[in-house]
Amino acid sequence: MSAQKNKPSRPSRSQGQPRAWQRMLSGRRLDLLDPSPLDVEIDDIAHGLARVARWNGQTEGDHAFTVAEHCVLVDDICARLRPGWPAKWRLAALLHDAPEYVIGDMISPFKAALGIDYKAFEHRLAAAIHMRFGLPAEIPQAVEDLIKRADRASAFFEATQIAGFSDAEAAEIFGRPRELTPFQLEPLSTKQAQARFLARFHQLSDALSDDK
Repeated sequence: MSAQKNKPSRPSRSQGQPRAWQRMLSGRRLDLLDPSPLDVEIDDIAHGLARVARWNGQTEGDHAFTVAEHCVLVDDICARLRPGWPAKWRLAALLHDAPEYVIGDMISPFKAALGIDYKAFEHRLAAAIHMRFGLPAEIPQAVEDLIKRADRASAFFEATQIAGFSDAEAAEIFGRPRELTPFQLEPLSTKQAQARFLARFHQLSDALSDDK
């Protein structure tokens, strides 16, 4: 667990108000309505993402394809699309779905149905996560665009390999990836997915420190 485990979190909201925080295994209490970077721990993120299934669990294999594994795949795709991309932007790619360690992985049609309030909530949490790990709260649009492109490519590979979509159906919904040879996906166990995510985080975080 993180070295921060025994450090106190910020006080909870006053009595009488609905509870708006979640206790993490690190001991942190993350305020969901006003998230602080001080209450974000990478061990909590890795633990949560390795237990959240993509595609609502409707995938082939002995294990779910987790958000933790998806995040590593998106970073892999970004690195292939932009060789030599700075470590800080690859870290942003790895963390692009990090808010899901708290809110889970909702499929895109349901996110659209929930509307702008959900998007604002997700955005605040993403900003806190970025600041916790030395990234700008708002990343440049060109970086965001490449991460979204990699995310859609990942969705195409996942859809056609493990989620039961035909090639034509996936191409219509997600677009056919350009400039990429297919990645061969293998859903990992929770423990393996968590370890792979953490290893990639530390690799990129160390590279980011070296660049400063």
